[in-house]
Amino acid sequence: MTTAGPEITTADLMDAVAAVSAAFFVDFAGAAARHGLSSSQAKALGVVTDAVPMRALAGRLGCDASNVTGIVDRLEALGFAGREAAATDRRVKIVTITETGRAVLQQIRADMVRAHRALDALDAGQRAALLAMCAQLLPLLEG
Repeated sequence: MTTAGPEITTADLMDAVAAVSAAFFVDFAGAAARHGLSSSQAKALGVVTDAVPMRALAGRLGCDASNVTGIVDRLEALGFAGREAAATDRRVKIVTITETGRAVLQQIRADMVRAHRALDALDAGQRAALLAMCAQLLPLLEG
């Protein structure tokens, strides 16, 4: 006879996702700091791997457009990103990552030892399931 465990509530799932996200963020922020970047600057680098308008970057970072200007100013000063006017609307600024910025982003990701250790502990089926769940949840959270 099998006995069902206690019901897993949405609150239980929210707590678990928050705990994993927080631990991941601590690892990410530490790796970014070792490369002289704030977590917001490093996150912006990850977003602009494809060219992104400044307003869209603000949305993806969850901050005000005026904050993005400072973040991009710093990345530009370091040679990690650049911005140019959009071809279709000169008022719109497009942010792109430079090769130097791409290399730093790869180093930050490589320096995330705890995340690597945790994710490397998953077998192939668990990795596929986690990726599928993330792909399913992200659009629902963004929408």
